[in-house]
Amino acid sequence: MLNGRDPRIDFFRGLALIFIFWDHVPHNPLGQITLRNIGFSDAAEVFVFLAGYAAVLAYGNVLQRDGYWIASLKILRRAWVLYVVHIFLLAMLMGIVFFANSHVETRDLVEEMGLTHFVTHPQQALTDELLLRFKPNLMDPLPLYIVLLGGLPLVLPLLLRQTWAVVAVSLSVYLLAPWMGWNLRAIADGVWYFNPVTWQLLFVLGGAAAIHARQPRPAERRALLRQPLFVAAAGYSLLAAIITLAWRWPEVHDALMPAWLSERLYPISKTDLSPVRLVHFLALAYVTAKLLPHAGWTRHWLAQQSCRMGRYSLEVFCLGVLLAPLADMLNALAGDALAMQLFSALAGVVLMGALATWLEFNKRLDSRLQARRSLPTSSLNR
Repeated sequence: MLNGRDPRIDFFRGLALIFIFWDHVPHNPLGQITLRNIGFSDAAEVFVFLAGYAAVLAYGNVLQRDGYWIASLKILRRAWVLYVVHIFLLAMLMGIVFFANSHVETRDLVEEMGLTHFVTHPQQALTDELLLRFKPNLMDPLPLYIVLLGGLPLVLPLLLRQTWAVVAVSLSVYLLAPWMGWNLRAIADGVWYFNPVTWQLLFVLGGAAAIHARQPRPAERRALLRQPLFVAAAGYSLLAAIITLAWRWPEVHDALMPAWLSERLYPISKTDLSPVRLVHFLALAYVTAKLLPHAGWTRHWLAQQSCRMGRYSLEVFCLGVLLAPLADMLNALAGDALAMQLFSALAGVVLMGALATWLEFNKRLDSRLQARRSLPTSSLNR
């Protein structure tokens, strides 16, 4: 039986949501400290991997306890909720962007956000929205999660019983997809920016990690620097950080990067989840898991705030999507002053944390009310 909730998962989900928000605000100075600046992968990989981890952990329990059909029903019901949220979120985002665009005269925020299709072809855009083909900037992760979660009933039973066989099939599909041109249709570029056919591997690997984490295994007695896999993963992460930092100075990058390596490394496709991105994320995740094997540090007050946001990742993600264009508008109106950029970035995180706190308060309140209703009448009258 899969059981227990690892607070480290919630912490890194919350941190990924903060990074996604900061990365989505143009010219945000705090965006310089996010994951994408120290390696080939970014917060999107964290989000998808942990989504797979959490989904298999939650619905694997349901499948083992209540059976396949109940688990499938709950998965599809959740996917439907995500779909409805996506529709309403897109409508709210368009309203905010049009409002922001009316106040910013130096830039066309509608075009920058990828909303021109709605302006020029509103009827077709509404149809494309319902079919998940119209995805303005900031909206790509949610449709990807909807598709991946909707496909989970097809693989969950096998994933629980034959984990490595499912991973092998998923890996084969991942390798074939770019070569065969497998992707879903969308407007603008013609295909999904996050190709579900390739990103499904990261979702499956997250589920496999959830299963593996619940299996008993002997403790590693050797020091970390004597473990070859840890050394290799740490070395790759360090090399990726050096190369990524060198992008800021093209002369330094060209001097350090051999031509033969540059030809094989670039371009690093995010759409098809380039192997160097995938390997970088897995290496970074492995190093992090080894360096933080226990969850005691998540009891720190700051860590608790991130954990809380991770527990309500859908609501916090949606708020971050809506806050990003508002922060961009404030920065533009202030002439991209550093003080305003820092204020908007930090204020957005505070609001995201406040939403998570409010949701947690309401959940506890509901739990107390349900507990009171379940008490016998005689107990309430004492």
